[in-house]
Amino acid sequence: MLPALLHYNRGWLEGGAVEDERLCWVGFHLVKGIGPARFRRLQETFGSLRAAWEAPPARWREAGLSAELVARLVRLRATVDLPGLVARWEAQGIRVLTWEDEEYPQRLRHIPQSPPVLYIRGALRPEDDWAVAVVGTRKVTPYGRQVALEVAETLARHGVTVVSGLARGVDGLAHKAALEVGGRTIAVLGSGVDRIYPPEHRRLAERILTHGALVSDYPPGTPPEGANFPPRNRIISGLALAVVIVEAGMKSGALVTASFAADQGREVFAVPGSIYAPQSQGTNWLIQQGARPLLRPQEVLEALELSLLPVRREARRVLKVSPSEQQVLKFLGAEPVHVDDLSAQAGLPVQEVLATLALLELKGLVRQVGSMSYVRLGEAGTSYRVEEV
Repeated sequence: MLPALLHYNRGWLEGGAVEDERLCWVGFHLVKGIGPARFRRLQETFGSLRAAWEAPPARWREAGLSAELVARLVRLRATVDLPGLVARWEAQGIRVLTWEDEEYPQRLRHIPQSPPVLYIRGALRPEDDWAVAVVGTRKVTPYGRQVALEVAETLARHGVTVVSGLARGVDGLAHKAALEVGGRTIAVLGSGVDRIYPPEHRRLAERILTHGALVSDYPPGTPPEGANFPPRNRIISGLALAVVIVEAGMKSGALVTASFAADQGREVFAVPGSIYAPQSQGTNWLIQQGARPLLRPQEVLEALELSLLPVRREARRVLKVSPSEQQVLKFLGAEPVHVDDLSAQAGLPVQEVLATLALLELKGLVRQVGSMSYVRLGEAGTSYRVEEV
């Protein structure tokens, strides 16, 4: 239990009565060891979580709770001020959703081990039903970085919400790419939604709040302990129509997400990579096991019938490209090209190439993927297919 959440209140000792049933969901959820199966058992036994919360301890034992769980519940009910606790969360912009709320994500509601309580910062919207998860290794390669950015950007440009885990590497890149094109993104945390991890992603988390949500099934105040992260991956895949694994080692958490996705009946896409790269061992293995190899970001849209005609894409198509921009674009493709090499190939001074690349980047036609190295973005925001402009 989290000591910071507890507050002595004699009223709870004298019966535990509570007006709002939502508070009872929170109360049971604060007890470690009471998960989805026990929530359902309590509902079936008592008819409601409020009746269960107000029941005497002997009835909890009759409902199948162990002596240890009953002892935890007794201590919690005697000490926690649920109305005050939830009021403090609400003051921090944290909402509580339960299985009984209409706003609870419908896709997540029906997965195995669906979390009975969710904590939300930001906003979940109906359009988030059309979501795809993009996850992968924390130790991302330049190749993986490029692919993660392009996949997330392509999805977001087509109105698809990007779901990931706010971790270093692929996850953070996916969130950032979605935000950069004005898309929506959801971050599922392995801690309380008020405990951002890694700490360097606090600013990213704040950006997500304006164009998406932070989601967790761990109560606010929960620290980012290692054991929390594998279970939260079922929520990442559960919120999505499909999961894209960009890079993953054989012991990567992304493979855990892929396993959950398969169990949930989600489509799993894996980006193939070098057989010599540790970061591609997991994705290559997934393909060997039957995952769909992702060769172009658009394949996700095509497979899920999510192709749209976004206004931004149409606007970009009609942008006029100058002769110098055309010259630079001729020598750019899917493989990164350094500015010095580009200058020599295009026959233009380095400073002119840099200025031209800056304009092309603003127009969304190229992207910097490393120190002074660039790739060309094709028609659908990807460098996998190079077309003439």
